[in-house]
Amino acid sequence: MADSNAIPQWFSGSEHTHRVAAAVAQYGPIARTTLAQMLGLSQGALSRITSDLIYAGVIEELPASATAGVTGKLPERFTPKESSDRRGRPQTSLVLCSNARTFVGVKVHGTSIVSAAVNAHGEVVSGRHELPIADDQSPEYVATAIAQLTAACSDDVAAAGLPSPTAVGVAVGGHVVDDSVVTFAPFLHWEGPTDLGAMVSAAAGLPCGVFNDIDSLLVDASWFGPGVGLDMFAVVTIGIGVGYSLAVHGEPVSYPDKSYGLVGHVLVDPEGPRCVSGHIGCSQCLTDDSIAEQYSAIVGKPVTFADFARDARARVPQATQLVNRTCFRLGALVAMVANIAMPGHVMIAGESAFLAKLGTDSLRDGIRYYRHSQTQPVKFTIVNHDWQLWAKAAASRVIVKHIG
Repeated sequence: MADSNAIPQWFSGSEHTHRVAAAVAQYGPIARTTLAQMLGLSQGALSRITSDLIYAGVIEELPASATAGVTGKLPERFTPKESSDRRGRPQTSLVLCSNARTFVGVKVHGTSIVSAAVNAHGEVVSGRHELPIADDQSPEYVATAIAQLTAACSDDVAAAGLPSPTAVGVAVGGHVVDDSVVTFAPFLHWEGPTDLGAMVSAAAGLPCGVFNDIDSLLVDASWFGPGVGLDMFAVVTIGIGVGYSLAVHGEPVSYPDKSYGLVGHVLVDPEGPRCVSGHIGCSQCLTDDSIAEQYSAIVGKPVTFADFARDARARVPQATQLVNRTCFRLGALVAMVANIAMPGHVMIAGESAFLAKLGTDSLRDGIRYYRHSQTQPVKFTIVNHDWQLWAKAAASRVIVKHIG
């Protein structure tokens, strides 16, 4: 990625300085003694680093009274040691200066582009902005539309008295290299590698990072959501496609082929429908198109996924039957992820994640069926679908790079 397009660093400093800032962002409010133990730093070294970060406007300290009973999540295998010296003033807690920076996050999907501005703690601080792309999915139009959405978000943060955005994060479904070049985007039908990051940066006048959308959800949850502090954390998505990503200590597992939908054809039901590639019972049966075909066969006439979704929410018996079957299959996929990758928590997201809420008992049954009887229950979170969440997640990728 060209230097002009690189995400700028919030501050300059040693590796330890960036580690401290990142830890405060993830785990704050956090006491200095806890932070020093977590990072293996002496109290003196930590004091010097935090003083520099406070002076730079990256973090701030809050009095104990302001954070009484409020602490961030800590790494799951870390237990702070209580100080034997209880004398002196009450401990203060460190937090990120969340409103010192803003960023724009953008999610590009097959029919529209959605954007939102967030502060440095991944909290949305703007309205929701959206532009359609169904009639023109060309890279040129997409870059121009992103620039327009970025301007709208910039207006929002200016009206709120917040600083102008530092950078733009863009999430796409597909394969991205160097946080800029899209080499595979099946829902956008682009031909050949496209340096979307450079195009957006030129159009919007801001540094831009482009990332895989599921990895972005994973990072956002690992820094600001249910994945904070977990050794292993996974995201499984269902909707137009099926996706999966895994984080180890808050970082997505790096693998060059991971963004090609590799989980899309694993077996989840040996008696399930056949996919277009000829596989029987693979996870493609969890996609919207496959569910619409299955429901059409059940009701005896052609129907859309929207028809099925309406009937599912209305608890129409035939739709409920398919919801439960689908959720059992989803449970099989979650169990497979839990059995092989061993995450402590799985987040279920995507356009059709609402099915998991309608059939939660069947989801649990599917998980249990493919797990050993003595294993711990798989913890999972079902996320309400909103493309703005995916846009926010793209901004979170930029925040992580900005903090360094």
